[in-house]
Amino acid sequence: MTLTPAQQRTLTWLAVAVAAALLLWLLGPALAPIILALVFAYLLWPLVRTLERRRVPRALATTITVLFAMLAVSALALLLVPIVTTVIPQLRTQWPGLLDKFNHVVAPQLKSFGINVDTDTLKASIMKSFDTNMDEWGQKLLSSARIGGSWLATIIGFLVLVPVLVFYLLVDAETVTGGAWNLVPLKARAPLARFLGECDTMLRQYLKGQLAVMGAMALIYSLGLMLTGLNLAWPIGVFTGLAVFIPYLGYTTGLVLALMSAAIQFTGWHGVAEVAAIYAVGQVLESFVLTPRLVGERIGLSPLAVILALLVFGEVFGFVGVLVCLPVTALMVVAMRHAMSAYRASSFYRT
Repeated sequence: MTLTPAQQRTLTWLAVAVAAALLLWLLGPALAPIILALVFAYLLWPLVRTLERRRVPRALATTITVLFAMLAVSALALLLVPIVTTVIPQLRTQWPGLLDKFNHVVAPQLKSFGINVDTDTLKASIMKSFDTNMDEWGQKLLSSARIGGSWLATIIGFLVLVPVLVFYLLVDAETVTGGAWNLVPLKARAPLARFLGECDTMLRQYLKGQLAVMGAMALIYSLGLMLTGLNLAWPIGVFTGLAVFIPYLGYTTGLVLALMSAAIQFTGWHGVAEVAAIYAVGQVLESFVLTPRLVGERIGLSPLAVILALLVFGEVFGFVGVLVCLPVTALMVVAMRHAMSAYRASSFYRT
């Protein structure tokens, strides 16, 4: 069977796409820091251009931008320091009291449903774990760092390599993008430029909306926890709000930290219930009000479309699907718009 030139081109590009996907799959671990650096470079590029318009040299503008990004990430990580240094030691010493609360308040309720909990055995087991396992975990951690150290080397490699890659990608941005652009066929450059321009606009609108959601949720959680009287309201609330861009994991981590802090600080269970209520209200506001309004409307999606997209991507792709749902959906909207334009301009549609 003889293939037409159009069919040959289609098969060639299909083979290239399959080979590229296979290569990405095989080199996934090695490409992870490069992909992360590309994402950061894309996010930081507008700041570099803003500094350049103020007559700041490219190298200096890039240095300032990368240092600013590193400080921002470090500040987010430092939010966990007062939480960990306060909650973990208190949790270790106050477990008996917390279990006594559980025994007097929760256990009778569970017993009414036919669920019996042996709190004495549970208390002894937990206290034994705290007394012995902490030291064992610490020794194992240090031993693995000394002997193998693969996980430690990976983390250090990311911390060192990613900022360096981001710096050089930003300094040589025109060289990097120009080299890739020279590979694009001349006929395809104009439509591809329009498509990429729309994708860039859509992604930046998504990022602006997501930042607005993160800021709003940080304020809501912080103020809500402060109203309950929680001592660590500010760091836990800000951390939870900024971590909502990681679906489920960010919210769950903040919820667990807040509940543990409340259980340690408050004598009764009313404070714990108030904290749980704050997080329940926050989750509803984020999922059904803020994200559809602040993110969905910016990228041209109705609130219903945002909710449906989150449900579909979460069901099909799980955690990763929810994480990339809205930006991927935004790009799909752009691609569908161009596909419909090409379809309406085709002879098949006109006849």
